[in-house]
Amino acid sequence: MACVVILMGSRSDLPVVGEITAALDELGIAYERRVASAHKSVRYLLDLLAGYEASGRVGVYITVAGRSNALSGVVDANVTAPVIACPPYSDRFAGADLYSSLRMPSGVAPAVVLEPQGAALLAAKILAVGDPGLRQRITALQRVQAEKVIAADEEMSQST
Repeated sequence: MACVVILMGSRSDLPVVGEITAALDELGIAYERRVASAHKSVRYLLDLLAGYEASGRVGVYITVAGRSNALSGVVDANVTAPVIACPPYSDRFAGADLYSSLRMPSGVAPAVVLEPQGAALLAAKILAVGDPGLRQRITALQRVQAEKVIAADEEMSQST
């Protein structure tokens, strides 16, 4: 069974990773969390990726790194599985650091999803291409979300 590997640039990214893992848990998707920096531990990162690629069990990588997000580009350039970048928003830089996730060189194409739950859902949808059970769990989740919106609309329409 394919899993999701979540790579964070540092432990300070744990709050975002926690939101991602909670969403993956809800869908019953296996994952591993790792810390590796494209700036500070690039050899270690490349060795990790080589091991994962050799194992053939990773279906999707999710990268969580702020400031200058080299992590997403380095991961994407060195793996064959899809990469989803989920950079944490930084008040310190007023969001300007997100640009490092949006502009990548040619041949490097990680998807960028700014909401942690959205990154987990995209990973689930990618894995669901070959997993009918996971497709059913995603459909059930979408049904629950739709029911919440409809219930909120019914409540609003009755109060006016």
